Amino acid sequence: MGEVALAATGPVSLAAGREVARAGGNAVDVAVAAALAAMATEPGIVSLGGGAYVAVWAAGEEPEVVDGNVEMPGRGLAPEAFGGGVREVFTEYGGGVTMHVGPGSVATPGAALACEDAVTRHGVASWADVVAPAARACRDGYRVGGAAARYLGFVAHSLFGADPEAHTVVTGPGGAPLAVGETATNGPLADLLDLVGREGAAVLSTGEVGRAMAADLAARGGLVTDADLAAYAPVVRTPLRRVVGDWDLAVNPPPSVGGPMLAVMLGELARVGGYDWPDVLRAQEAVLRYRLEVHDEADDLEAAGHALLAGIDRHGLAGLPTSASTAHVSAVDADGLACAITMSAGYGAGVTVPGTGMLLNNALGEPELNRLGLHALAPGTRLASNMAPTTGRTRDGRVIAVGSPGADRITTALMQVLGQGCLHGADLAAAIEAPRLHVRFEPDGRPVVEHEADPGISAAVAAAGLAAHDHGALSMYFGGVGAAYRREDGRLQAAGDPRREAAVAVLP
Repeated sequence: MGEVALAATGPVSLAAGREVARAGGNAVDVAVAAALAAMATEPGIVSLGGGAYVAVWAAGEEPEVVDGNVEMPGRGLAPEAFGGGVREVFTEYGGGVTMHVGPGSVATPGAALACEDAVTRHGVASWADVVAPAARACRDGYRVGGAAARYLGFVAHSLFGADPEAHTVVTGPGGAPLAVGETATNGPLADLLDLVGREGAAVLSTGEVGRAMAADLAARGGLVTDADLAAYAPVVRTPLRRVVGDWDLAVNPPPSVGGPMLAVMLGELARVGGYDWPDVLRAQEAVLRYRLEVHDEADDLEAAGHALLAGIDRHGLAGLPTSASTAHVSAVDADGLACAITMSAGYGAGVTVPGTGMLLNNALGEPELNRLGLHALAPGTRLASNMAPTTGRTRDGRVIAVGSPGADRITTALMQVLGQGCLHGADLAAAIEAPRLHVRFEPDGRPVVEHEADPGISAAVAAAGLAAHDHGALSMYFGGVGAAYRREDGRLQAAGDPRREAAVAVLP
């Protein structure tokens, strides 16, 4: 196997990818190894107890997305079991977030199953070899990264303090939140990863760990049952395709929310062609208002996503009806195989599976993913997601894998980076470093433009008469795009976002 370009989440994630690349792994193997290492060593940001999407596009084949997002649990439970098992936590992180955490906030996880499925379908390395670097990092010690340390500085005690084992995972020997550069270990999670490598990711669902998870959550008011874990399976989906300049882009499809919104915004920029900041503002305000007022209230996100795209294809933006925490890795190899993985455990439930060191997600407790209310979905429903890992190709041989963390800023960050690269011809690194804006809405529906310092953005905002907040240069608020790229001449490149800690390299 030849070289692999990797945009990882940090040094530990990059080292895991490098180890698998040196052993002959392809882009999928390398991306999954990097993703698993991130889920194992970035507590509070992501975990094996969350969800993930794995986007893959091999040369000469059709693109696909392995949907390992979390599901609404509760199969077989009585109606009175729903609506509890949570407590409310407020944190100043991200400008102020109120969430529900605890056993009742845990959705059925699928990240590890999706990663294993992608390796089985497209990798060349063994699953055990792909998992091994993450296990080794947990056992030997890993350097705590900036994103995890910043988040834990806000929530280590308030969110994770109610569960002694969870609190141990996110704090040092003296009980203080893990700090940047501190060396941490997680022996129980290392043992769990060894088991996952030997027996497969199913140990987390239908195996001994899954059974322990269901039993513990049931005892504490959670909803995840053995029946939920037995019924869960990754879903291989056909991506949305959009032509943007020379690029054929494959975007995360419904029931994801982030993918359709990104596809619509990119389609609008492509229609305009030589777009400028007023066009970015107009597209974001229209699409994100639609999402807030219509799409997020839909009972069937898959049907709503396809209806949105059909309406846009017929009528453009005039066809729109009115009314934390993630991580991403991207890899492209010399053969043109592209893999983009975005993963999330929400803000964290503050609980573990006892004895495993594995933190669980709080996806049911994230208000923006549950607009219909706490525990309102039917068991087995995939939850809404902002995640939008994207792959793309051109006729002259260029290939890209790209994505971002950043909650509802994922789509707007990718819109601007891909717009710069695909329509303005910007270099990959320049497109990622360019200033960004994001339209958010106040509770009363008023739009506010969050933006980085830039005269062109300021002028567009003033001309539109909108309220605005200048975050200065390169603010973490606007995501952390990571991209891997193959040029038309076959040379590889990886680029990370200076807004977040990133680690990029052409491997091995």
